[in-house]
Amino acid sequence: MTSDVVLRDVTEDDLPIFFEYQLDAAANHMVAFTVKDPADREAFAAKWARILGDAAIVKKTILVGGQVAGNVVRFEQCGKPSVGYWVGKQYWGRGVATKALAEFLRHVTARPLYARAAKDNQASLRVLEKCGFTICGEAKEFANARGAEVEAWLLVLRANDSAER
Repeated sequence: MTSDVVLRDVTEDDLPIFFEYQLDAAANHMVAFTVKDPADREAFAAKWARILGDAAIVKKTILVGGQVAGNVVRFEQCGKPSVGYWVGKQYWGRGVATKALAEFLRHVTARPLYARAAKDNQASLRVLEKCGFTICGEAKEFANARGAEVEAWLLVLRANDSAER
């Protein structure tokens, strides 16, 4: 049930939970485009210190029933406004990512907004499409989690697209 999905600002207290989620091998494989070493706590801390210190990055913690379920962020990637999210494995398949992203997009209203997903990550592609993103291209990029180049869908959410179709 996703009726209790809530977003709030990321706090320092959320970071240990985000780190634990990042350690999940299955999640890393699915996401593909992750950090080089998910177990590198120093690199994780440095990355999140940069994110938390950058007012241009919109960062929200996803709560389910008051528990930290993941995060969703709006950042610049290759000069384009982009969105990304991470949801803990125990919340997969429950509509949490879709509801959280849809709520996020009601507050982050500047368009266009871009995203990418590994072509074989059907769950993430479906979340993005449910929230109004459409495929606008494809790329082959090195995926740290897989140690190889991976084909990815590039997606865009334009001003006339709507969330939660």
